[in-house]
Amino acid sequence: MNKRPLIISTDPGIDDIAAMTISLFAQELDVRMIVPTWGNVALKYTLQNTLNLEKFLHTKVPVVVGANQPLVAPMISAASVHGKTGIAGFEFEQADDSLIEPGLAATLMAKEIKSSPEKITLMGIGPLTDFALLFKQYPEVKENIAEIVIMGGNIGHGNHSPFAEYNIAGDPEAAQVVFHSGLLVKVAPLEIGNKAHLTPEQMDKVKTCGEVGNMLYSLFSNIHEPDGDPRIKIYDPTAVGIMLHPEMFTMKKANVNIELRGQYTYGASVIDFMDQEHANAEIATDVDLDKFATWFIDSIKKADQGRE
Repeated sequence: MNKRPLIISTDPGIDDIAAMTISLFAQELDVRMIVPTWGNVALKYTLQNTLNLEKFLHTKVPVVVGANQPLVAPMISAASVHGKTGIAGFEFEQADDSLIEPGLAATLMAKEIKSSPEKITLMGIGPLTDFALLFKQYPEVKENIAEIVIMGGNIGHGNHSPFAEYNIAGDPEAAQVVFHSGLLVKVAPLEIGNKAHLTPEQMDKVKTCGEVGNMLYSLFSNIHEPDGDPRIKIYDPTAVGIMLHPEMFTMKKANVNIELRGQYTYGASVIDFMDQEHANAEIATDVDLDKFATWFIDSIKKADQGRE
């Protein structure tokens, strides 16, 4: 099987941990590099969380230190949801920095992309700062990028503000650069993350998936929905699902822009399904929940088996 080469930009974050775990053990993927960035919490935490996860999973994918702040926007934080370190609910053994590849993220990503015999996919499951810097500094790399897949944006109501989803609101200017890169962007928006939930019974199945399942169960159990909904919303793994199993999703083309000037709408995703002529993205508008839940649980089982 020809594996799809992948670079992950991430801000772990509980759901990021799940998405990375699935990606690292997916037989269809060859994860070339992980770029932790600021986002859910500060960079010092997301970097250490990435290293700790790799130690736990017994993987050795190079880690490149990403951006520690947005291009223009003020810093935001989701520590109230994910905990101060980003992964409240499970104590990872602390890893050293031996997997860190020294250098600037944009430069190292560009080097990897240019040298790859196969086109590389970029997956962004946090603010898109590092991908924006890559395209600004090395626009020629676009020729060897297959596509961009992200979890971010919203069709309707936001979760950071009434109009903006957190990952896009974290760095709206960077998101605008990515959507106008000339590359196709496949989007798992907030609404798909809300739909792609697991019931308590399904989470019990996750818990039985060895040490990896227990780790994810512990992390997700620490998230409590404000409305008291006992179902667990998965979010970032939906981007992996779109990449590997698009048949689980309904995808619609759209022209996407990010609002950069609005006093009340800054960071909003302006998704125009009518403007097909200038479509720059494919947006997931629905998900087969049963298939998604089955795939998610099976992926955790495979990760636990692969870890041993």
